[in-house]
Amino acid sequence: MSFNMETTNEQETMAFAKKLGERVEAKDVILLEGELGAGKTTFTKGLALGMGIEQVIKSPTYTLVREYTKGRLPLYHLDVYRLEESGGEELGLEEYFYGEGVSVIEWSIFIKEELPSEYLKIQISRAGEFLQNRFFQIEAVGARYEKLLKEWKEAQNGE
Repeated sequence: MSFNMETTNEQETMAFAKKLGERVEAKDVILLEGELGAGKTTFTKGLALGMGIEQVIKSPTYTLVREYTKGRLPLYHLDVYRLEESGGEELGLEEYFYGEGVSVIEWSIFIKEELPSEYLKIQISRAGEFLQNRFFQIEAVGARYEKLLKEWKEAQNGE
């Protein structure tokens, strides 16, 4: 199952992601793909708001993982770009994937062997005349994520 969405500014992107954050459950894995500056961290900020997390969300580029625990569920925000050469098989990433929180993974292509077999994948690209819009291509892999995507899509349509 898949779904496409376009937002025209940062506030719309965060509101879009917030609706997903309101629906996620423990052990959910969300893959965020997109070039630098595509809006992955902005999306994560909105997701965190939907999870009841009010902490400042920062990109984990230089820390690999940022954990936010003051919300409805913990949020594990991973940026595995720096693992391009080595992969993540020795880092214990499964503790995040199968833990009590939600894992958001940027640049997941670099750890594809370590990923769970089911997840929600969100490809973000810049769109519009001045590339100010964001275009989201969302793919659900697995029954849990098909259900989640259906609920999220319905929330976008006001159902």
